[in-house]
Amino acid sequence: MRHLAILAAALAAATTAAAGCTRWKVGQTVKTTSGPVGGHAASLAPGVSEYLGIPYAEPPVGSLRFQPPVRYNGSKKIDGKSFGPACIPSNLSSYDADYPESLIQEYGITDVGRAILKDLMNPGLPVSEDCLTLNVWTKPQTGEKRKAVMVFVHGGSFVSGSSRLRDYWGQYFADQEDVVLVSINYRLTIFGFPGDPNGTQNLGLLDQRLAVEWVRDNIAAFGGDPSRITLFGESAGGASVDHYSTAWASDPIVAGLISQSGTAQGIKPLTADEAATLWYNATSAVGCGTANSTSADAILTCMQSVPASSIVRTLFNTIFTPFPHPYSPTIDEKIVFSNQSALPAAAVPLLIGNNDNEGGLFRVFVPGQDNDTSFWTQENQAEFVCPAAARAARSAVTDGHPTWRYRWFGVFPNTELARTPPSGAYHSSEMAVLFGNTNQTLVADTQAEPAIGKYMRSAWAAFAKDPANGLSKLGWPRYQAEGETLVRIGFENRTGTNLAKGNLYDTGC
Repeated sequence: MRHLAILAAALAAATTAAAGCTRWKVGQTVKTTSGPVGGHAASLAPGVSEYLGIPYAEPPVGSLRFQPPVRYNGSKKIDGKSFGPACIPSNLSSYDADYPESLIQEYGITDVGRAILKDLMNPGLPVSEDCLTLNVWTKPQTGEKRKAVMVFVHGGSFVSGSSRLRDYWGQYFADQEDVVLVSINYRLTIFGFPGDPNGTQNLGLLDQRLAVEWVRDNIAAFGGDPSRITLFGESAGGASVDHYSTAWASDPIVAGLISQSGTAQGIKPLTADEAATLWYNATSAVGCGTANSTSADAILTCMQSVPASSIVRTLFNTIFTPFPHPYSPTIDEKIVFSNQSALPAAAVPLLIGNNDNEGGLFRVFVPGQDNDTSFWTQENQAEFVCPAAARAARSAVTDGHPTWRYRWFGVFPNTELARTPPSGAYHSSEMAVLFGNTNQTLVADTQAEPAIGKYMRSAWAAFAKDPANGLSKLGWPRYQAEGETLVRIGFENRTGTNLAKGNLYDTGC
């Protein structure tokens, strides 16, 4: 009955939106299952209505800490003026607080690079456990009455990141591409991936699913089409999209998937034993007991009462740890599988790709391997290129789904990270360009940069509007390993469709 009521509300909202979109007022209040949400004009695109900090789940605090998300239903007005807090992170590396001056000089990190590292590692965002919110950008007064919807999942190695970061503001997608853009928060680090062997794993992935369900049930009231939702993400967000494709293969809700620089294979999931080790390391460190000394229920109750700040102080750094990605998706054979590549994926089109020099970011964190070109070439292949090739082949050949593959090459003065050696098109360097939010405080965009960003943004939107055919209409061929089907975006910093052999860069895969 509850699901029928939600569906009825969504259909009613869709009728209202379709009938009244020509009378839409920027920032008008929208009725949702979370309550009425007020909006405002986006700061950089005043024709776009921006709705921020909408709760989609109950605050995961107290007895809800380390538990699956609970749908939020409310009646009080949400002002929608401010982003919600970021979910509580943990360190990416021991450099998070203060990147050493000696390494800045050694790596030739630019002034722009310093700003990038600051934003990446310690952005100074407000954080809270009460963080399960999402944001909506829409422009119903123009274009299609029922617009394609794009739901973005941020990256950050599952231990950092937030939808409130400027790189991910969605006003240009909504303003220029006639889509509704949604960005979401999800629980990170031990709060999202606790590893409790007696509890539920992969809470952060469950958060993402609940957010997609909220979009399905409410987006029509914002002018969106719930039958045309595309889920896209980068890095950990790209891996999340990949996990989503098998976890909810029989009921994906979404009509298309975009995975940028991240796959389930590339960010290898933890085994249950590895995750449990991390869980008990934390429970022991805060005085809540060990596997052999205390009952599982007592440990959980204790961990739910310990201040979050005390728990965070116990956590491993991501880079300097025996586990390459602690507090990340854990094999539970329910959402994350030990044989994921052998399982059926959602029968929807896929766009997948990676950047030309992913390791250009990570090399500044790993002592001893910083300038070892052969090491980083191998890492690029093992963690990004080959997993993307395998996932593309699985989608296109094994599953027979419409599939496209790209590679990002754009290198610009205001995205340059380091010079010894040049950072190139490093991991995440495309994100601010894609969303149109490059930081021009120190260095302005080049003439080509916004055009390349617009080209990429238009391609992503074309896919969202028509996942099976939209990219073909832009001249993108469907992926085949042996054909001229790999789309090189920003190649030689030029705009337009540049094609190469599908497996040109797959050496050693």
